[in-house]
Amino acid sequence: MDNIKKNILLIVILFIYFGAFSQQEPQFTQNMFNNMSINPGYAGTNDAISVTALLRQQWVGFKDSEGNKISPETYLFSIDAPINILHGGLGATITQDKLGFEKNIGVKLGYAYRCSLGYGDLGIGLQVGFLNKSIDFSKFIKIDNDDPVLGGQSEESTMVTDFSFGLFYNIPGEYYFGISTSQFRQAKADIGESSEFYLKRHYYITAGYHYILPNNPSFEVSPSFLIKSDGNTLQYDISSLLTYNNKFWGGISYRVTDAIGILLGLNFKDISVGYSYDITTSKLGSVGSLGSHEIMLRYNFKIEVDKTPKTYKNTRYL
Repeated sequence: MDNIKKNILLIVILFIYFGAFSQQEPQFTQNMFNNMSINPGYAGTNDAISVTALLRQQWVGFKDSEGNKISPETYLFSIDAPINILHGGLGATITQDKLGFEKNIGVKLGYAYRCSLGYGDLGIGLQVGFLNKSIDFSKFIKIDNDDPVLGGQSEESTMVTDFSFGLFYNIPGEYYFGISTSQFRQAKADIGESSEFYLKRHYYITAGYHYILPNNPSFEVSPSFLIKSDGNTLQYDISSLLTYNNKFWGGISYRVTDAIGILLGLNFKDISVGYSYDITTSKLGSVGSLGSHEIMLRYNFKIEVDKTPKTYKNTRYL
């Protein structure tokens, strides 16, 4: 049992250590509701103001030998809206991503120019992002007492700026396709006395399709996929949702060599609520991981402007 704990600790320490040198963007199982975060071309796609929140607890149960909780936690809030006067849409995303003794807080602000193309709508987006990274070196367990990275340091932080680009094509109620890149300039910064990190450029391809069963129009099948790469590794997410009467949905997602996700959700008027649970299929599942939980909340609404002509009793306005 002690050997298992040591192996878990070693995995987590290496994970955190390499995280201090190359910044990976967080992942979600309900990525079909997270296009604003990964593709600035998505801004304004819906004919409404769209507010989305995602809360993810990954690999629940991971602790170090001191009992500290070190499993990843990610919180995301995004908002986007069509702005007709700008011929497109505006969007913003705020994230907090915790991994062990490392915390990343990011803010992204984006604009998408929208135009009609064929039967659908194309968004061409640009986004600027600000990332604050902090690491509490004092909580690391030393192997070498003279380690220059861990010796005598407390919590250190730094901030960098980077950019994202994206194209997003959508035919409402039928299908969508997006391609984007984030952390384009691969910004670098020093953190602590003798450490540095850099943002790795990410590439995304996403697509989804909506199919209403011809013999039973109350049911809609929505398969989708997300391909993500940092230039060295490649990750595939393949998902499918079955929605009943546009109110309830359930589905399954498979992240190749990593996890199988079960998804449930419902729509109530303009509000959507979703939940997913990941069953870890990688080797992490055999050393104590209890899976991953994720909650999604979304609210779509419109601001109606009263265009009813006003009448006046004053004869001056007759």
